[in-house]
Amino acid sequence: MSIQVLDKTFVPFLTSEMIQDKIEQLAMQISADYLGRNPLFIGILNGSFMFASDLYKRISTPSTISFIKLASYKGTTSTGTVITAIGLEEDLSGRDVVLIEDIVDTGKTLSAFIPSLQKMSPASIKICTLLQKPEALQHELQVDYVGFEIPNKFVVGYGLDYDGYGRNSQEIYQLA
Repeated sequence: MSIQVLDKTFVPFLTSEMIQDKIEQLAMQISADYLGRNPLFIGILNGSFMFASDLYKRISTPSTISFIKLASYKGTTSTGTVITAIGLEEDLSGRDVVLIEDIVDTGKTLSAFIPSLQKMSPASIKICTLLQKPEALQHELQVDYVGFEIPNKFVVGYGLDYDGYGRNSQEIYQLA
């Protein structure tokens, strides 16, 4: 069943069950990789809030979580400019950092943000994303944990939005 978000129609793409199964797999892998360490998870707002929450609930190793607000989208296209709206307050010195993104498409947002994190001397920085669009990638970026590789189509739901709308679904829909 399709959904209408503002002036666009979206069709089903990933079910809630598919998403939750993939999150369970990612959490198990990350928990194993960070066993005995104390990672800091950083969710990139607004889009990652659902994914970050569901992932973090399943992480079994001691860790902490924080959030930062970055943006590079208006409507269905990237603006090419990364805006930091809410900053990071944690001390990253010697910490393993796992960035949690809803989607990596062009890679602009993270490639602009990671150098500022590196200046804070973390032990490591890894990226975990629910969705990745390999065809859209324009910046060199090492994504360490990928839920789903998807075609270069615009998607909404499960935290992903179109001009702020459409985030409130347990499923992910793609532009018809």
